[in-house]
Amino acid sequence: MSEKFAKRWGEGIDDTPVTTRIKEAVRPPGPLKPRLDYAVKRIEMQIQRLDKATDRFSERDKSIFARIVNAYSKHDMARANVFANELAEIRKMERMIIHARLALEQIVLRLSTVSELGDVVSTLAPAIGVLRSVKSGMAAVFPEAERELGSIGNLLSGIIMDAGHNTGMNIDFQTAGEDAQKILNEAATVAEQKVKEKFPELPTGIPTFGEASQTET
Repeated sequence: MSEKFAKRWGEGIDDTPVTTRIKEAVRPPGPLKPRLDYAVKRIEMQIQRLDKATDRFSERDKSIFARIVNAYSKHDMARANVFANELAEIRKMERMIIHARLALEQIVLRLSTVSELGDVVSTLAPAIGVLRSVKSGMAAVFPEAERELGSIGNLLSGIIMDAGHNTGMNIDFQTAGEDAQKILNEAATVAEQKVKEKFPELPTGIPTFGEASQTET
């Protein structure tokens, strides 16, 4: 890297007033590496929040599953089906959370390995695509997470703009989209497997997931 690039990449941030930092939170100026590290920390905070949400849903899952088994043992199929529908919705949320967590984990891993200014554009472009997808999935469940991920996406977009300006590199949107979809697909596959491994299956005769919702129609 040239001296100019090195300065833009790793130069330290001075003691900026808090009010200024707040104003520049979306697209702060200055060197790119500290801004990238800041984005990574914010994503890691969202992962921790998803972990806590997973724990809450898991406890709820166990409670409802026990009620299903109890109703089933008493041959109260109507009650068992009601609980099965509730469990189906909870496991749908659990799958979404696990999927989001895995996708964000991959983003953190990729951003943490960026070591040169030239890597920024090719790495961050698909990362932003993944963030947007995860954000839209959380809109109805975790509105605060949706807003935070949107803010992080804006921060990464600002970094890409500066990196592209300094390196002359352009975003290959097709490749970026394909890479983002690959990350999301891999996360979805692993999330599905984790749900199957983590949660017990319902007793025979009790509808599951899609079947459960059809019993109400």
